[in-house]
Amino acid sequence: MLAAIRHTDDFLHARGAFAPNFAAARPAWWLPAIILAFTPMYGALMGSYQLDEPERLLQGVYSAVKAPLLLGVTTLLCLPGFFVLNTVLGLRDDFRDAMQAILAGQAGLAITLASLGPFTRFWYFTTEDYRAALLFNAAMFTIATAAGQLVMLRYYRVLIRRNPRHLATLGLWMVLYAFVGIQMGWILRPFVGSPGMPVSLFREHALTNAYVVIVELFAGR
Repeated sequence: MLAAIRHTDDFLHARGAFAPNFAAARPAWWLPAIILAFTPMYGALMGSYQLDEPERLLQGVYSAVKAPLLLGVTTLLCLPGFFVLNTVLGLRDDFRDAMQAILAGQAGLAITLASLGPFTRFWYFTTEDYRAALLFNAAMFTIATAAGQLVMLRYYRVLIRRNPRHLATLGLWMVLYAFVGIQMGWILRPFVGSPGMPVSLFREHALTNAYVVIVELFAGR
């Protein structure tokens, strides 16, 4: 436990093996371990909305499992396209370092989410409005995503100095990840869980298109 805390502190301060220039000396499993350790913490709190019935506790368990899945599966789905893009631009030799930068961003997002968890739990105490709960969680994810992007940029600066074309791959990664992430969030819902519906791992018709639903909402259908 102390070693895990020490590694997390080194990561937050970008020192030791987590210094951006020392990617080659960094064990590949450290950053995924940070993601897997911190993301479920927020997931459990996110799913703790209106714990007025024993079965509502199950929503917290489901959300704790699905939160790291959201990050992990989205990343895995984006990897093939990202690898091809790096290969086409002649950046294949830097792909390991690029992946380390991406995982660092995910780890920064995970730690930020975990730190924001108590605020989410406090918000649940202050309101019974389900829509307000959804919007608050969206705000927390927005803040955590911004923090993760800043961490990723800190590691990507080394690559950009090495080859400016990395700036293009970074921008395209952000667009691709956001596009896939929205769809994955839709498939893996519910994360908060409406009190008026039975607790379930996935909603009915989970394998629908989030973007079609968004267009229909704007069209007033």
